[in-house]
Amino acid sequence: MKILICGKGGCGKSSVTALLAGELEKRGYKVIVVDNDESNFGLHSQLGMGLPKDFALHFGGKRMVAEKLLASKKGGRFSVFREGLRASDIPKDYMSKKGGISLLAIGKIRDFGEGCACPFNALSADFLRMLTLSKDEFALVDTDAGIEHFGRGVEAGCDLLLMVIDPSRESIRLAEKVNKIAENVSKPLYYVLNKTDEETARVLLDSVDQSKVISVIPADKKVFRNCLVGEALDFELKGIRELADFLESWENE
Repeated sequence: MKILICGKGGCGKSSVTALLAGELEKRGYKVIVVDNDESNFGLHSQLGMGLPKDFALHFGGKRMVAEKLLASKKGGRFSVFREGLRASDIPKDYMSKKGGISLLAIGKIRDFGEGCACPFNALSADFLRMLTLSKDEFALVDTDAGIEHFGRGVEAGCDLLLMVIDPSRESIRLAEKVNKIAENVSKPLYYVLNKTDEETARVLLDSVDQSKVISVIPADKKVFRNCLVGEALDFELKGIRELADFLESWENE
């Protein structure tokens, strides 16, 4: 199952992705994590891995990605991949691995004036459409902040959307927008409430559609500390097990 994880900046998308990847691996699954955030360089350290080479470099870099996608347009669809693409088909130079978890970084903005991240999102959308998983595999897609990835169609190749909501008015309002977009593209959307305490969890539950809330994750000093110093989130955290339980049940339906 391919799961896209979205939310506002700073809500904890990457930490939830890393913790969930670890929990799924403990249950015997293979997990491919797709880093689709062009501005965040922290996900690999949260997974306890090195940062892989930008996947866009395999196609000659961002400009060449755009040119190749345009040149490959057929029947209104862009593709530089064959159907039935497997994680094992990706060149090893562009993957970091630790146990049953693999990390693929689509591309990062590195230089002043290099232009927007649109080709990265287009490449990610193409990759996710063509990626085929077995029953013992999950793909977790960590996105950039906000909703630009929706505009680039990254969600089209995913089976389910998870939105991470932190205790802020901005997250609540964004949830309303994301819910409308998800309905328009007929993608199931669920909420993960993150960085909560008893009071803020209650406020969030009163402010969003409770039927979509599948996990409530408390604020945790160890998460903050490890993210600050760049150490792996290789421990259990309340709410992550419930999230994995939900995804397993969805996968087996």
